Amino acid sequence: MRILTGIQSSGKPHLGNILGAIMPAIELSKKPGNESFLFIADLHTLTSLRDGEQIRANTLSIAAAWLAFGFDTEKNYFYRQSKLASFHTEIMWYLNCVTPYPMLANAHSFKDKSTQMANVNAGLFTYPVLQAADIVLYDAELIPVGKDQRQHIEMTRDMAGTFNRMAEKDIFVIPEASINESVMTIPGIDGNKMSKSLNNYIDIFLPEKDLLKQIKKIESDSTPLEDPKNPDADITFKLYQLIATPEQTAEMRENYLAGGYGYGHAKQALHGLMLEYFKEAREKFDYYMNNPKLIEEKLEIGEKKVEPIAAATLARVREVFKF
Repeated sequence: MRILTGIQSSGKPHLGNILGAIMPAIELSKKPGNESFLFIADLHTLTSLRDGEQIRANTLSIAAAWLAFGFDTEKNYFYRQSKLASFHTEIMWYLNCVTPYPMLANAHSFKDKSTQMANVNAGLFTYPVLQAADIVLYDAELIPVGKDQRQHIEMTRDMAGTFNRMAEKDIFVIPEASINESVMTIPGIDGNKMSKSLNNYIDIFLPEKDLLKQIKKIESDSTPLEDPKNPDADITFKLYQLIATPEQTAEMRENYLAGGYGYGHAKQALHGLMLEYFKEAREKFDYYMNNPKLIEEKLEIGEKKVEPIAAATLARVREVFKF
């Protein structure tokens, strides 16, 4: 099974990205018979961030995070979208020319921001077409996405199907979305979905003291220290149970219900658990960030490995138009 995942280089991966995307995708890549295409979607990033130095720094930190959690770059494919931009953007153009305007106008990624049209660029409007090109270029069969991205995969299927019907042959593989309905939303420090744009995230790669400062900012109610507390209504507990063992979770629940246990104690416990749970990944992340040439080498190898696949797809498409 050929699986494809793209990650924008809009910032360093946070706890929500790691638990919701990185770790599940790596586990999926390890299954026999699967091959994973993991790319850093730096072209997509340009719709919101156009600082070259920041994009490069973000790209390194994202790559380091995936490597830190054990993504096997020898078995799989690891590359930057921009390094194969001529393939991605040419396929995008062909798809643009078979994609109706109303489809793009109805895309959530566009509609959510269309109330402030002055802030909407053409890249944001055609974002789903580039995303479709990213997928069909590599004959991807399975696309792991969150529920909010289901629509984009349906659009990719529509575009690829329309093109195939026009060509009267199967030029593109029609991908399937893989949506794990059991994956819960990772709460941010304010209780909303953890997000860079909301600045409510937890960065597990911070130095110990800085990580503790971030955890201490988690919002909680004003229940006195001596009173029992409802663990299921508390953000700190919700985050704790995401990485704790069943035994640790049960013990923490008892602490909340018994009283005499403050939110400060819970945050200290969450900090300690994070340091323990992510110990190896934190060490590997720091190693790669201190050795950026190693990251660069792995990406360059992946880009050379993936280029023939992209070239073969593009050749099929060009033949349709006798280019």
